[in-house]
Amino acid sequence: MSEKQTILIADDDDEIREVIRILLGNEGYQVLEAVNGKEAIDKMTPDVSLIILDVMMPVFSGIDACLELRKKYMTPILFLTAKSSDTDKVAGFSAGGDDYLIKPFSYSELLSRVKALIRRHVTYNVSDQPPASVIYFQDIRIDKETKRVYKSEKEIILTEIEYQILLLLAANRKKIFSVKNIYESVWQEPYFASSNNTVNVHIRNLRKKLEDNDQLNRYILNIWGRGYRID
Repeated sequence: MSEKQTILIADDDDEIREVIRILLGNEGYQVLEAVNGKEAIDKMTPDVSLIILDVMMPVFSGIDACLELRKKYMTPILFLTAKSSDTDKVAGFSAGGDDYLIKPFSYSELLSRVKALIRRHVTYNVSDQPPASVIYFQDIRIDKETKRVYKSEKEIILTEIEYQILLLLAANRKKIFSVKNIYESVWQEPYFASSNNTVNVHIRNLRKKLEDNDQLNRYILNIWGRGYRID
């Protein structure tokens, strides 16, 4: 790693923070620590490449912190939690989280998730597109150079995952992408059946931000039994 990337970890358990700090430090990352969600918000800067949030924390929970951070930052967020139900996962993704790791977890699994999220974040922020490369559909404009999305000239703030899903569909108009196609293209990881809900939650969040009515299917069309497309 030529330049140290910064990871912000928020957990009220001192031992967990210390273990993660040592683990990530040994991999060449710079680590910022917070004991709750409020402190994580206060310590957040544009230089942070990844945020790791424990869900259950005093003062501000990980979910509350994620909601607040998403008002300003698109930095990937990894949730750490002892809760493993689908309802808890949906709550995390709906708040703007990008991934979910259940405690107890192996160090190798944590490092794998961290590296994958940062890799996507770097790819997302470093433009290899020609200048002024813009995609239009209906009243939506996607500026690939600046990685910004506008609806009728009003900017829509998307997370990294939401942006990548929208770009994938908009850059391949009329092509139907199955949930498996979307997951493997955006997450760049092998698809498992459990990934289905993850994709659908992110698309639901994206459609909500685009004000895309499920009944009208104005922007992202749901092709039943096959997947999604943009015309």
